[in-house]
Amino acid sequence: MLVRTWNLFHGNTVPPGRHAYLDEMVELASADDPDVLCVQEVPAWALGRFTVGDLAARPKLGSRELGRRLTDLNHGVLRSAVTGQGNAMLVSPRLTVLGHDRLTLNPRRFRDRVARELGLDWRLRLAWAKERRIVQSVRLRAADGRTFLVANTHCTSHPREIRLAEAELRRAAWFATSAAQPGDAVVLAGDFNLRPSSDALRELVSDEWGFSAPGPGIDHVLVRGADSSAPVVWAEERRRRRDDRLLSDHAPVEVEIR
Repeated sequence: MLVRTWNLFHGNTVPPGRHAYLDEMVELASADDPDVLCVQEVPAWALGRFTVGDLAARPKLGSRELGRRLTDLNHGVLRSAVTGQGNAMLVSPRLTVLGHDRLTLNPRRFRDRVARELGLDWRLRLAWAKERRIVQSVRLRAADGRTFLVANTHCTSHPREIRLAEAELRRAAWFATSAAQPGDAVVLAGDFNLRPSSDALRELVSDEWGFSAPGPGIDHVLVRGADSSAPVVWAEERRRRRDDRLLSDHAPVEVEIR
């Protein structure tokens, strides 16, 4: 089973331009028919295009369509300012979806408790509350009867404090492993905004948690309960356009579960 993750950057390119290429990105990422495609930073108006799509940050103007129309004026300038965003998964018809769930990673009570434990100042507390983050999951059954719990997450990014993302990642891992049924292989994928050296990732690959090794960057696919390949990060050439722009500011990462 091939599981791929990609932060779609709202369809934007590097360097940013007036136009977005969300459709082109999804077509590229699904062209070889992966079993599960996990994506993050999906504009709110596009969530319905996927097998499951869950809203994280609501559109600031209240309307998904209005946010889309305004952003279409210049994606390079407006980006995600008014569209809202969420996580989504595209699941191959080879797999049967048995269940779907979601969890907010940074609700107020959780933020307050962790902020006290970490001694966060008011600036960090406000930054953490600025945008809602979620983890979503689907439970899947393959044709041979094997079952999988795949969770797709997008953790908070803060240039001065990675402990925000670490707290959210631990919560996402708890959610995924708790939602899994006996015998399920558990996959935790997405934009963790954490590198392999982070304390939280080192914990998840320890014997206590038992997940597979992460990739080299901040996007990862971790597997527990099944053999898996080493993470593969796409080369830039696979997402470079003819005008020399890169699709997204992230590269897709994938893992083959044997």
